[in-house]
Amino acid sequence: MIMINLKDLQLKELEELFIEMGEPAYRAKQIFAWLYKGVSDFDEMRNVPSKLRARLEKAGFSTGTLKPEQVQVSGLDGTRKYLFRLSDGNAVESVFMRYKYGNTVCVSSQAGCRMGCRFCASTIGGLCRNLTAGEIAEQIIAAERETNEAVNHVVVMGTGEPFDNYENLSRFIRIINDKAGKNLGMRNITVSTCGIVPMIEKFGRDFPQVNLAISLHAPSDEIRSSMMPVNNRYPLKELIGACLRYTEATSRRVTFEYTLVKGVNDSSVHARQLAELLKGMLCHVNLIPLNKVEETGLETTPKEDAENFRALLEARRIPATVRRELGDDIDGACGQLRLKGKK
Repeated sequence: MIMINLKDLQLKELEELFIEMGEPAYRAKQIFAWLYKGVSDFDEMRNVPSKLRARLEKAGFSTGTLKPEQVQVSGLDGTRKYLFRLSDGNAVESVFMRYKYGNTVCVSSQAGCRMGCRFCASTIGGLCRNLTAGEIAEQIIAAERETNEAVNHVVVMGTGEPFDNYENLSRFIRIINDKAGKNLGMRNITVSTCGIVPMIEKFGRDFPQVNLAISLHAPSDEIRSSMMPVNNRYPLKELIGACLRYTEATSRRVTFEYTLVKGVNDSSVHARQLAELLKGMLCHVNLIPLNKVEETGLETTPKEDAENFRALLEARRIPATVRRELGDDIDGACGQLRLKGKK
C-alpha cells in the first residue's frame, strides 16, 4: 500500500479531503494541529474519534514521521546533526543549532543536488530526487521531538537547491506558516539559493517577508564560474540585477553568503572587488569559513585572514560578519554526513 503523508497537505486541502470522506471540516483542523505537535501516529490524537483514526490508517494515510538514523552531537556547543533515511532509501540531513535568539533548524530541500558547486559535499553523486513539502517540514518536527525544544527559526540551506524544487518549497513555507499548525512567522524563515535568476523575482512576489540568501562565494565571473557552474547560465551582472530588483520590490535586505576558500577567493583584492560589486545595495555579507570536505581538496581561510577580509568590506560600507562556527567538531558541512552514510 502506498502511504499518503498528511504533512504534504495544506490545511485547505486537508479540509477538502475530509469533506470528500464525509467528515466535518473541523476534524481536518484538529488533525493538522496534531501533525505539528510531533505525534508519531494517529492514536496519539486524543480528540479525534477512534473510528476516524482507524479509517485514516486503513486508507493508507500517515503522519509522515521521520526518525533520525544517525545523530551527531557537538561537544563544543550542542549543535546536533541528523541523518534521516526516507521511505525510498534516500538520505537527507538537517542541523539543529542554538542561538541567543532561539533555536534554528537548517533543512534540506532535495536528496542530493545537481548544481555542482565545487566546494559542496551535497552535490557529490548528483540529484536523487526532490523532497515533498511534508518531508521538508518533518525535519523540523523530528528535531523538536528529539531535543524536546521548540524551533523558532528555519533556514532552507541544507542539501539541495530550494529554487530547483520551487513548488514543494512554496507548499512547505505555507504549511509551516499556517497558524493552525507550526505557526512559524514568515520573517523567521530564510531560503538560500545558488542564484537561479528567474526565481529570485518570483520568490519576492510570492513571499516578500521571507528572508532571501544568495550563495555568492566570488567577486568575479571568472572565479564564480570555476566554483559554481550555475554562473555560466546566470552570470554576476544578471544575478546582482535580480537582487537589486528584489530589494526594490520588497524593501528587504539580501544576505550574500561568501565561503572563504584559501587561495581562491580570500585575498584583499577579492575583498575590494566584492565591495565594488555590492556597492550601494541593501545587503549583508555572511563570510563563512569553509568546512573541509576531503573530496574537494579545498582548504579554509585562516581566522585572522577572514577577519581582515571582513574589515576591508566594512571599511567600504558593506556590512559583513564572519559566521560563528557551530558544530565544528562534527560533520558540519552540507552533505558530509549523508556522504559518509553512502560509503
